[in-house]
Parts: sequence; C-alpha cells; structure tokens
Amino acid sequence: MPYPIGLLILLCCAGLAQAEDAAIAQLFNSAGVDGTLVIESVSSGERAVHNDARAEQAFIAASTFKVFNTLIAVEEGAIASADDTLHWDGTEHAFPDWNRDQTLATAFKVSCVWCYQELAQRVGAETYPAYLRLAGFGQLREPFDGSRFWLDGALTISAEQQVAFLKQVVQRRLPFRARTYETLAAIMLADATPDYRLSAKTGWSTLSTPGIGWYVGYVERAEDTWVFALNLDVHDASDLPLRRQLTLEALRAKGILPAQ
Repeated sequence: MPYPIGLLILLCCAGLAQAEDAAIAQLFNSAGVDGTLVIESVSSGERAVHNDARAEQAFIAASTFKVFNTLIAVEEGAIASADDTLHWDGTEHAFPDWNRDQTLATAFKVSCVWCYQELAQRVGAETYPAYLRLAGFGQLREPFDGSRFWLDGALTISAEQQVAFLKQVVQRRLPFRARTYETLAAIMLADATPDYRLSAKTGWSTLSTPGIGWYVGYVERAEDTWVFALNLDVHDASDLPLRRQLTLEALRAKGILPAQ
C-alpha cells in the first residue's frame, strides 16, 4: 500500500534531521572521544551534525554563559565597555591569569570566573530569568544562586540551544543596543584573516564524571556566517585542547575554514 505524499515528506525530513555527518564522526572517532557538534549556516539553514541525540541533551552551561552574560552586563550598565577595569581583591585563584586586575576583554579571554561573578552581582539575580526565557537559553532551575547558577548545574543547555542562541546574536535579534553587540563582538574574536573571522568561547564543567567541555561560536565569511556548538566528555585536562581542535578540523572538513 503506497504511503500518502505528506507522510513521505515527513519521513524524509526526519531522516535528514537525524543524518549523521560521516566526516565529523570520523574526527571524533579518531580522537577517541564522546561528544557532539552542530554546525549551521545562518543564511541557508544548511546543517552538519554529529551525534544528534547528544546534541539535544542539556549540560551545565559553564563558561559558555559568558557570551550571554557579557551582553546582559553591558546592556544593564554593570560594566561600560571592553576596556573597563574589574579590580582583583587579592584572593589567590588556581589559575594565575585570574590573579590580577582585569578588563572585560581580558576577563573573557582568560575565562575569569570571579570577574563574571562580580558582574552577575552587579546585574542582580532577579534580572536573569527574563533574559534567559527571552533568548531560549537553556533551562534554569529555580531557586538559584545569582553568582554561580551557570557553574553549579542550575543552568543547563544543549548544543542545539547554543546554536539557536548564537544565531540570534549573529542576526542581532535580541533586544540589545548596537554598542552592546559590538562590545561582545570585539572581545569574542578569536582569529581573523582576510578570508574569515572566528569568534568563540570555551567552557569546562567538572561537576560530573566525566566532565563536560564546550566550544561555541561562529565563523564569518563574505558569503555566509556559520554558527557552531561542540561539547564532549573531558576525563582530565589533557582532553581540553580537543574542544577547539575538533571544531576547527570539522569546520575545515566542511569547507567553512580553509584547509591548513
């Protein structure tokens, strides 16, 4: 008995949505790590996905929240610009780069936890839920600690949700001023050549076993912008370079970044 045309279309769409990208899967298999990566064109919606089931699974946001937290902090007046100073109180932290005064730009670059906790306190815990709902940024369990919710498991997000959020950032569809977006763009830029601009943020949560590593961001080229979100299991610190390495290798494999 032949299937109705509508059902066939739905089945085909479901198959496309669940298709595994073989080239990206090979990269993860060769590295011997479990994880997911979602890459999506902002203009066409063309996608490449490895491990679509995991791409829907929520994990602790960790320092990837610094992307959204930067927008919120600047928009709310918690800090004025990328060059404004956050003063170190002398408390020794495990990461030496944190043990000094920071600007917003350096705090983002070294993923300074105390810096963004101070900004969160200035913003105020009561401000965050509305922003998170507006952007569809993950799931927030309430009540929550206003200076730790992105670190302690209260805020979780999937790779698919990260990509959806980043598309809104790239297209400036969230209600932030142009200057707010420009501040984030300036401090999020990780690499720039005549052919492309790569903007990205790492994240690492150690609350679970194994831990979770993140690399999220976007690549701007003349013809299109591509957003991406990777997460993977981190067994120890030696796995951390794989976050960026696998993402860049996948972007090259898909022709988004030039081959080395």
